[in-house]
Amino acid sequence: MNTKYRISSLVLSLLLWAIIPITALVGLASTALALEYNKEILIEADFSGRDLTDSSFTKANLRQSNFSHANLRGVSFFAANLESANLEGADLTNATLDSARLIRANLANAVLEGAFAINAKFDGAIVDGADFTDALLRQDEQNKLCKLAKGTNPVTGRDTRDTLFCP
Repeated sequence: MNTKYRISSLVLSLLLWAIIPITALVGLASTALALEYNKEILIEADFSGRDLTDSSFTKANLRQSNFSHANLRGVSFFAANLESANLEGADLTNATLDSARLIRANLANAVLEGAFAINAKFDGAIVDGADFTDALLRQDEQNKLCKLAKGTNPVTGRDTRDTLFCP
């Protein structure tokens, strides 16, 4: 009887040692895998509604691509061509947009909170309802955006002009 008890205890102990670490790893796993599209030519690609958290599009050609309502938190668009791209309602929180071309891009209702966009170009961009809270922008680009800025972001409830510190 004592031997059966020991074997049962040993089996149970081994199962617990295997199950607990596996459960912990599964619980900590990210829901989205960071993808790399660096230097890719993705003209007119459709990424709408996708979770692309922490992915990289460094130096990618994304002209006329659709990122509407996508989760782009922490994504790198460093030196990417986003000319005429649709980023409407996208979450670009903490994204890197440095040296990106966002000429004529649709950023309506996008959240760019904490985005790094020092050398980004926003000529002709649509920014109605966009939230630029704590985004790092060059002063001349910020001034250009202030001429276009209007509306309130539906997610954060912040006024676009306020988040850009427009006069």
